[in-house]
Amino acid sequence: MGACFSTRTKVGQHHKQKQKQQQQEEKQQPQQNERGGKSRPTVLVPCGKRTDFGYAKDFESRYTIGKLLGHGQFGYTFVATEYVTGERVAVKRLDKNKMILPISVEDVKREVKILDALKGHENVVHFHNAFEDDSYVYIVMELCEGGELLDRILAKKDSHYSEKDAAIVVRQMLKVAAECHLHGLVHRDMKPENFLFKSTKEDSPLKATDFGLSDFIKPGKKFHDIVGSAYYVAPEVLKRKSGPESDVWSIGVITYILLCGRRPFWDRTEDGILKEVLKNKPDFRRKPWPTVSTSAKDFVKKLLVKHPRVRLTAAQALSHPWVREGGSASEIPLDISVLSNMRQFVKYSRLKQFALRALASTLNEDELADLRDQFQAIDVDRSGSISLEEMKQALAKDIPWTLKEPRVIEILEAVSLLNSKTLLFGT
Repeated sequence: MGACFSTRTKVGQHHKQKQKQQQQEEKQQPQQNERGGKSRPTVLVPCGKRTDFGYAKDFESRYTIGKLLGHGQFGYTFVATEYVTGERVAVKRLDKNKMILPISVEDVKREVKILDALKGHENVVHFHNAFEDDSYVYIVMELCEGGELLDRILAKKDSHYSEKDAAIVVRQMLKVAAECHLHGLVHRDMKPENFLFKSTKEDSPLKATDFGLSDFIKPGKKFHDIVGSAYYVAPEVLKRKSGPESDVWSIGVITYILLCGRRPFWDRTEDGILKEVLKNKPDFRRKPWPTVSTSAKDFVKKLLVKHPRVRLTAAQALSHPWVREGGSASEIPLDISVLSNMRQFVKYSRLKQFALRALASTLNEDELADLRDQFQAIDVDRSGSISLEEMKQALAKDIPWTLKEPRVIEILEAVSLLNSKTLLFGT
C-alpha cells in the first residue's frame, strides 16, 4: 500500500506538455469583439467531450447501476446488473468533462485496449465491454467480491498462514506479469491493493484489477517517466530507465511483506523510502526471517536484485522451486509475528490513505486543477518533482505570485523541515 505517484513525462510526449501550456494560455487570453473591446476568455471544451471513442452506445438499455464501490481521478466504480441475464458486474464510469487534454483520452483508450488484450487470463479481471454516451465512458468488468489480498490473509480464523499460502498468491501475480510481458505490456503498479479475490471461497482465484498506469513497450526500449507506488517502485524506475523487470521487483517487495509482514524499504518520508530503494538491501536477519525457509529467502533475493538484467524474469521466477506448483514452499504456519506485523502495516497504510483523502476532499475540482497547473509551472525540468532550486526560482517570479527574498527564504526553510529535497504531486 502507499501513495501512488506518476509523472507521465515519456520521451515523445514533451510536445503534449507544451500543448497543454498553449491551451491554458489561450483559455486565459481575452478575445477581441467586433467593437474592438475585450470579451470574456474563451472556454475550451474538454477533449473527452469532443471525442467519439468508438465504443457501444447502449449502456443504459443494457445495465442498471447500483451501489458505489470506489472512486478515482476521473470517475467512480459501481456495481451494475445486466437487465437480460441478471449478471452483476463492476462498472468504471469515467467523466468526459474531466478528460481535459488529449493525453487523458489516450489513457482511457489504452486501459480499454490493455483489458481487451489480457481478456481470458484466469488472474486478470474479465473485461466485458466498453460503452459511452455524451457524458461518460463505461468500462464493464467482472465483479470481484472476495476482498483485498492482505485483508484476506488477516481474516484467517485459525491464524494458519504458511509459506505455501504466500507462494500460491505470488505465483498468481507472476502469471499476470508474465502474461503482460508476453503482450509487450508492463503493469507498472504491482501492489497488494491492485489485486482482488474473485469470491470469498477458499480456492478463489486472485485477480489483477487496475491497469491505469500500465503501458505497451517495444523490445529493447525503456520508459523514462516515474510511475508507481513508493513502497513497490523499482530502482530503475527512479533512474528513468525501466522495463518489464520493474514488475518483478514489485512482486519481490510484495513477497517480502507476505513472508515477514514488514516493508523491505522504509523511511518516515516518501523521499527517504526512495533513497532506501536505491541504496540499501533488504534485512533478512531480523525476526521472523531466521525461521523462514532457505528456498523462500533465495526466491525473494533473486527478485530484489537492484540490477534489472540480473533479476529473474517473470517466466524464470515461475520456475523457482519455492513458488512453482507442487514446489518446496512449507505448509508449516509462519511465525505469529508475521500477521501481527502485517496488521500494523495495513493499519498504517489505511490511516495514511484516509488522511490524504480527507485533505483532498477539502478541495473542489477547480482548486485541484489549479494546484496541478501551478505544480507543473514550477516543475521547469518536467521531472515530476519540484526541487528546492525550482521552488526558489518560482517564489521569486510571477508564477503566479511575486514574493520578496526574505519571504522566499522563510518558505524554503519551512520546506526543509520536511526532511525532503523534492516535492511530489500525488495522483
